[in-house]
Amino acid sequence: MTTPAMPDNQNSDAQRKALAPLVKSLSAPAAAALLEQHPAAVIAGVLGDLNPGFTQDILAELPRGLVDGVMNAVPIETARQWSRNQAYADGSIGRMMEPALAVFPPEMTVAQTVAELRTLVKAAFITYGYVIDPSGKLLGIITMRDLLFADDDTRLDALMLREVFSLTPEMELSDAMKLVLDRHYPVYPVCDAQGVLLGLVRGQAMFQEQAFDITAQVGTMVGVEKEERLATRWSQSFKFRHPWLQLNLLTAFAAGAVVGIFEGTVEKLVVLAAFLPVLAGQSGNTGCQALAVTLRGLTLGELKPGSERTLVMKEASLGFLNGAFTGLIAALGMFTYATIQGSQHALMLAAVVWLALVGACVVSGICGAMIPLTLKRFGADPATASSIFLTTATDVVSMGLLLGLATLLVR
Repeated sequence: MTTPAMPDNQNSDAQRKALAPLVKSLSAPAAAALLEQHPAAVIAGVLGDLNPGFTQDILAELPRGLVDGVMNAVPIETARQWSRNQAYADGSIGRMMEPALAVFPPEMTVAQTVAELRTLVKAAFITYGYVIDPSGKLLGIITMRDLLFADDDTRLDALMLREVFSLTPEMELSDAMKLVLDRHYPVYPVCDAQGVLLGLVRGQAMFQEQAFDITAQVGTMVGVEKEERLATRWSQSFKFRHPWLQLNLLTAFAAGAVVGIFEGTVEKLVVLAAFLPVLAGQSGNTGCQALAVTLRGLTLGELKPGSERTLVMKEASLGFLNGAFTGLIAALGMFTYATIQGSQHALMLAAVVWLALVGACVVSGICGAMIPLTLKRFGADPATASSIFLTTATDVVSMGLLLGLATLLVR
């Protein structure tokens, strides 16, 4: 018995439901490559199920002709909104907008509004109604509760909430998150400088995007691209990661060169070799602490303009204190180890370890704060490979100080 074929719309819906979870697990380029194999109607359905910001990323990767087909397959309001969103920068609120469908003139009555909403809710999820003037300027918001209890002949301009909180499309997501943190509205209107309603952004979409950015930051610090996911092909992952590993290798040569410069000192005082990883590890951890706090401050907006100097001084002071106290233990360890080895310079070597660790921790604290600040000043993501640059700086400084001071002080 032959199974009857499903109608086209049912088949497209089934494909959409099967594809959407997979697409969400991919990067934008990989998702676009997968979707290219399907009809425009299926692609349109999948994109409609995604975070609007991610939808824009995928549209940017699709061929122009296919994008036109997708735009023709979605409702005209959605197509207009997607086209409008493309004008805004990546990471901005404008990239995440959805069309505002429940828009009404101020003279409309409650009965007329409810009748229109009954049709709208069949095709879209409506949370609030928006009252606009003929130019599109947002005048107020209507809640479903107010509609429920108002008289049928009440005009919307008598019912609406006039004090409207809105976002601007150029606003960075991180800045918008600070404004909505204490509001927790399900939907926020987005208006331009003249107050014209351009679209809506859902709180859920904002929090999803922010959560992804935060989780991606850890990988970015060590050279893992934001586009890489668990489902990314190994070949693409290799392409993402390998250049950063080559950079890391190049910077590691700098640390190796420092040891080479003081090769004679190492041969003379072999005991120093045992403490090279101790200083590198301790100063590296100090720098990572400063780096983590600085990145957190940048992400949450806690670092105000002009306070960078204060931050750097604080991290330098903490580096000195941490280096001084941990240096005492390291110096004691060096004194004990050198004495056991029969070295006649045990006391001087202990002093060298203490001084080197203090200096390395101070520099590491400064670098941990300065690296993300410098990257941000040049317009780069503050987390981009910051751990690689920090590791290089701490290794070079800690090894250079230990071997350099030993060369100068131990005769």
